[in-house]
Amino acid sequence: MNILDKTYYSNTIQEWLLALGIIVVAMVAGKALYWFFTTVARRLTAKTESKLDDIIIDMVEEPVVAAFILFGIWFGLRTLSLPEAAKTVTGGVLQFLVILMVGWMVVRLLDAFFREFLAPLSKKTESDLDDQLLPIARKGSKLIIWSVTVIVGLNNAGYDVGALIAGLGIGGLALAMAAKDTVSNVFGGFTIFTDRPFNLHDRVKVAGYDGVIKEIGVRSTRLQTLEGRTVTIPNAKFADSAVENISWEPSRKVVASLGLTYDTTPEKMEEAMRILREIVAKTPGLEEQMVVSFSEFGASSLNITFIYYIKKGEDIPAVQTTINLAVMRAFRDSGLDFAFPTQTVYTISSAA
Repeated sequence: MNILDKTYYSNTIQEWLLALGIIVVAMVAGKALYWFFTTVARRLTAKTESKLDDIIIDMVEEPVVAAFILFGIWFGLRTLSLPEAAKTVTGGVLQFLVILMVGWMVVRLLDAFFREFLAPLSKKTESDLDDQLLPIARKGSKLIIWSVTVIVGLNNAGYDVGALIAGLGIGGLALAMAAKDTVSNVFGGFTIFTDRPFNLHDRVKVAGYDGVIKEIGVRSTRLQTLEGRTVTIPNAKFADSAVENISWEPSRKVVASLGLTYDTTPEKMEEAMRILREIVAKTPGLEEQMVVSFSEFGASSLNITFIYYIKKGEDIPAVQTTINLAVMRAFRDSGLDFAFPTQTVYTISSAA
């Protein structure tokens, strides 16, 4: 008797080898198909003026190859004499995987559409609202597609999707209780979009952090601190905490206290205040309003309160440096001396 004619699990060795050969050929053909997509097809699309065909080829090549291999596996298994239960299970699994491949391809195409077309358009608009909504729409649409794909796949695989959804509804209350923090963060995200306490790229202070808003999501918001670190803050924090939007300030108020020595004459004090007013008037990037006053007799100095306002959009550290250097030079040229903490100690000696 030929060894290939021996039967194992209702199939001869020859039939098993045939099924295995079909599967191997399908894998090799899938590899060849992938090579065709990555070399020949991409070279052809690169010669066209449109970018759309390049994107389509790049997004569909992997799902198509995977679906082709799955079809080869299915065809190979069809050549075998399997029990009805095994046929039902393998058929259902393969159908489910094929539908997943279709959903995967649709998600990749949609993701490319957002990345290549909608994202550049949103950057050209003056409003930041589309920049905030685009990541949410992108993630939400992918979630919807995957949900529909899984439901359709399970239904085609023979599962009672209605009973599954009903079971999820029964456990919905427990799930909601377990995910109450997530729900509060989602509502916090809606609060951000309705109240709009800040926009993308605004500098804010919230929950002890000071930084620039980089991304606003459904559940959390990413903030880059002044040290360059990225902090992910739950959206519920923005609903429960005070948010200070530094980018919305009309100008930056700078308060300085200048202490002069106690040997400064009234005339010199008036000259010092006049110098400060002239510096503000001559320095670009400052508002006209200012406060210059002889505010108090300090413990070791005569103090001048100096308040000025830097215009919105100016380089704040650079303007402050310009003002401080101008004050130092002008006071030095006028013979005005800054005071430093001093203490006079009197000792009384008694005769022995």
